[in-house]
Amino acid sequence: MKGRTHIIQQRSAELFYPAAPRGFHPMRTISPHYSGHTGLLSTAYCSDTQDCRHSTAYDPNLLEDPHWPCGKHKCVLVFPSYMTTVIEYTKPSELKRDMNQTFREKFPHIRLTLSKIRSLKREIRKLAQEDCGYEVPTVAMALVYFEKLALRGKLDKQNRKLCAGACILLAAKIGSDMKRHDVKQLIDRLEERLRLNRRELLVFELTVFVALEFNLHLPDHELMPHYRRLMLTT
Repeated sequence: MKGRTHIIQQRSAELFYPAAPRGFHPMRTISPHYSGHTGLLSTAYCSDTQDCRHSTAYDPNLLEDPHWPCGKHKCVLVFPSYMTTVIEYTKPSELKRDMNQTFREKFPHIRLTLSKIRSLKREIRKLAQEDCGYEVPTVAMALVYFEKLALRGKLDKQNRKLCAGACILLAAKIGSDMKRHDVKQLIDRLEERLRLNRRELLVFELTVFVALEFNLHLPDHELMPHYRRLMLTT
């Protein structure tokens, strides 16, 4: 058991390289439970289609931007006082496929589709706000952490649930007054709802902390857009 714990910790420590030089592409297995290699990149992100790998600015509206095109099917019209979207009739599955393809072309370093990222964000919101009862600012913090990991190319199909759980755990510790018993209850709930291994979740908490460059206190311009969207859906 001790040897297995050491393997998990060692491989998790190799998962993220926030200080790695540009062009350094580590290839590591996340945990003994995963058979493939993730090839996680330490790539920056931006909303500029010309050079999205050389900026570190985080845009809290990027993944929820209504201008995200669905190819030839969608047209967004922005007026001084309101905004509207015109979509010609087509199958929802085709719209989804077209949107994901456009997103993949613009951000090739992100290995999850836009629809999957949005689905995971909804799952984070439901778990943190509805099931755990955390306040809106805490939920918004978890979403910012998760988006930063996604936009930096840190997420894939194998680690997405662990990263989501770690983001909720970190946000809850920073955004609310948690006692030891509260932390244990939250970990139990994350383990149950997200079907995670408790030991790997705790290791990934530190891993995500490192990937976020130990910067868990967020400025208003990063937090408030998520806060406003959450308030509109509450």
